[in-house]
Amino acid sequence: MTLMLASVLSREEAETALAYGADIIDCKDPARGALGALSLAQIKEIVAAVAGRRPVSAVVDLPHDAAHARQAFEEAIETGVEYVKFALPSTPDADEIIAALAPIAKRVKLVAVLFADLHPDFSRLPALAKAGFHGAMLDTAHKHNGRLIDIMTVGALSEFAASCHELRLAAGLAGALEPPDVPRLLVTGADVIGFRGALCEQGDRQGALSAAAVALIRDLIPTRPDVVEEMAAEWALIARGFIQPPGVDDTDCVFLHDYVLPMEVGAYAHEYGHTQRVRFNVDAEVTRAEISDDMRAVFSYDVIMDAIKMILASGHVAMVETIAERLAESVLLHERVRAVTVQVEKLDVAPGAVGVKIRRERHDHKRAVPD
Repeated sequence: MTLMLASVLSREEAETALAYGADIIDCKDPARGALGALSLAQIKEIVAAVAGRRPVSAVVDLPHDAAHARQAFEEAIETGVEYVKFALPSTPDADEIIAALAPIAKRVKLVAVLFADLHPDFSRLPALAKAGFHGAMLDTAHKHNGRLIDIMTVGALSEFAASCHELRLAAGLAGALEPPDVPRLLVTGADVIGFRGALCEQGDRQGALSAAAVALIRDLIPTRPDVVEEMAAEWALIARGFIQPPGVDDTDCVFLHDYVLPMEVGAYAHEYGHTQRVRFNVDAEVTRAEISDDMRAVFSYDVIMDAIKMILASGHVAMVETIAERLAESVLLHERVRAVTVQVEKLDVAPGAVGVKIRRERHDHKRAVPD
């Protein structure tokens, strides 16, 4: 399950984040940059306000001296936070700093933050795991450089999450994210997705938190187990005939048509080692949402394009049938998709187009309404 991290700068913002369902309350000063630390007094106030209802994390400004770094972490731990985040330097002494913090990792959940727009060194991940760190997080240092998803592909972010998980590290993602990015990032398998600007009025990360914006992000991320239990209870009432689910059979068609990309494909020897044009047409039958003109109602065509790009990034594929099956499987991973039609065509083989068209259904879609 992916958790929602909300960065707050005051007791009042913490209360808003709590009220609208954030899983982790993160103490951070957005006016001081991507990882601006709040004062210890402010952190203590937020911890007191949260009062154990959710885990609290805090940012520590990492001094260059390892001994001073340990002191800064000790002071943060005394505030009562459960997580401590810091920017992992890309300097030669990074391993020394990681080793110096190993004793701290036994007392608090340490999270090292790497910046996607500053050439992050993923070779440091094993050292973090060896030192007992809780996790690693990708963020963006300079918000004007674009969103995390502009800087790294969904495929690359998925590989980062997988690398973390192989080392038993939690994987986090953040960086100028917007509501449409959420469904795209959920497929990466990240344990935590962090937000600031997307939770604020008009997307201004230095502005105040907006209750409506927090609620929107919360609704785009699969809910906590206690909420799932409540939903199960509601479905039980439906099963007994007390509640009629509105529009249960309604679907919309979200499509991506005439999407042409170069890729290495083909079973013949002459088709290896170079690319040819491939055209994709994808039609996804998606369960209709009740809310209109809202991200909650959207199954984004971006997730289809992401799936295609991830397949292309995997290297040469011999059969277009394989591409179609992989793409259909990827799209059907999204719970709102009931069925998908995928057409994959090679455009450089003949004067016209050759390829395959398949239709696949979600096996459990009929279980949306209990018998």
